[in-house]
Amino acid sequence: MRLDNLKKSLEVFRDAVVQQAKLNLKGQNKVSSGNLYNSIKGSEVKVSENSIQFNIEMEDYGTFIDKGVNGKKSVYTTPYSYKDKMPPPSKLDKWIVKRGIAPRDKDGKFIDRKSLQFAIAKSIFNNGLKPSLFFTKPFEAEYKKLEGQLDNILFRDAEDMIQFITKQNFKK
Repeated sequence: MRLDNLKKSLEVFRDAVVQQAKLNLKGQNKVSSGNLYNSIKGSEVKVSENSIQFNIEMEDYGTFIDKGVNGKKSVYTTPYSYKDKMPPPSKLDKWIVKRGIAPRDKDGKFIDRKSLQFAIAKSIFNNGLKPSLFFTKPFEAEYKKLEGQLDNILFRDAEDMIQFITKQNFKK
């Protein structure tokens, strides 16, 4: 079964979600190393006999940036939370460097980043990560648009299929 119009519409949907998610990351100042930004990609839309499939992928931690994470003191609407382990402080090192956060003592001398890493990890553990919805918002907005067009898209595919079948039968 050919669903060319649906396939094209899903490709537009996928591309719009990816583009807007990347713009949101930049606009919310969530791009540090660029790993998350560069990892947001959509796969090919595949139409098979019984299904239509495509993926939008990103680094695993993108889900936590998007949905947020509850800390000991925060209550965000998110399925994720820190229960008894705080995030590994060492994972924050590159983020600290990229953000230009250079800890100094009272004399202005640079101090070891390990204590800053620990302080930030402890803060995240206690306060959580506020949901950014950088991905959720564009996905829901584009889905709403697609949902409103779906009847028309499928109707055009049905028309195309009827024309194809009719042409095939009159060739004989």
